[in-house]
Amino acid sequence: MQDLLAALPPQMRDPVFFAVPFFLLLLTIEWTAARKLETLEDRAGEDGQHPAGGYHTRDAWTSLSMGLVSVVTTAGWKFLALLGYAALYAYVAPWHLSPSKWYTWVIAIVGIDLLWYLYHRMAHRVRLVWATHQAHHSSQYFNFATALRQKWNNSGEILMWAPLPLLGVPPWMVFFAFSLNLIYQFWVHTERIDKLWRPFEFVFNTPSHHRVHHGMDPEYLDKNYGGILIIWDRMFGTFQPEVFRPHYGLTKQVGTFNIWRLQTHEYVAIGRDVRATRGLRNRLGYIFGPPGWAPRGSEMPAGVSG
Repeated sequence: MQDLLAALPPQMRDPVFFAVPFFLLLLTIEWTAARKLETLEDRAGEDGQHPAGGYHTRDAWTSLSMGLVSVVTTAGWKFLALLGYAALYAYVAPWHLSPSKWYTWVIAIVGIDLLWYLYHRMAHRVRLVWATHQAHHSSQYFNFATALRQKWNNSGEILMWAPLPLLGVPPWMVFFAFSLNLIYQFWVHTERIDKLWRPFEFVFNTPSHHRVHHGMDPEYLDKNYGGILIIWDRMFGTFQPEVFRPHYGLTKQVGTFNIWRLQTHEYVAIGRDVRATRGLRNRLGYIFGPPGWAPRGSEMPAGVSG
C-alpha cells in the first residue's frame, strides 16, 4: 500500500482530492433540484423565512468561497502536521503499527472518529476554539454548500490527531483516515434526506442527526458531535434526535456574506471582551470559557454568537 501511494503524484495521495468531483456533482444536483422544486422554493418553510432544503445564491457562493480558501490554508496546516507527526512517529512512538494489518486501519479510522468527537465537542464549549469553528455554523441554510463552509484555522485539529502517530499509526494513514471522515461528513449536510433505516440511524451520523447539530434551537444546542459514528454521542450523553425542523445558524447571526468577517468576528469579539473586563480570572473566562460565558452578575458579552 505504501509503495503504491509513493508511486502516485503527491496530490493523489489524499483521498479528499478524489472526492472533489463527487462534492461538486452532488452540489450541482441538489442546487438544480432546489430550483426545480418550486413548491419548496416559492413557499416559505415552517419558520416563515427559509424553504426546506433551499439555497440562497449569495449564501451558497459565500460557502464555496470559504471552502476554496480552506483548501489552501488546510494544505499549509497539513504540511506542519506532517512534520510533527513524522517526528512523533520516528522518535517517540514505542512501536510502529503495520498498515498491512486490519487492526491498524481500525485504530486509525475509529481513533480519528473518536478524537474528532472530542475536538468537536471542545470546539463548542471552549470559546477560543469555537472562534475557529463558528464559521461553519454561520449559514442560515443547510445544504451541500454549507458542508464546504470550512474554517481556515486547523491548528486545534492537528494537535488533536497527535495521539495516533504516538500510538505508532503511520502519519499517512492518519491523513487518510481523517480524509475519509471528512468525505463522509459531506453527505450529511442536506435536508433532502429524511430519517434512514433505524439500525443505521442508531450507529452512524446521518442528515437527521447533523441537522440537529446545526440547529440554533435551545433543544438542539451542543448536540450530535459525531463525525462518522453517532454512538459517541449516545455513550457520552450528547445525543438528541430530530423532533422538528431546526432553525439554522448562530444564536446571534453575524448578518454578512463577507468571508473575512465570518472567519474572524469571534476573535475580534474575544479581544473586545477581554479588554473591557478586569481581573485575570474574568479574562481567562472570556477566552477559555464556553461561548456565552460572562462574569457573575453581568450580561452575556455582546460579541458572543455561540
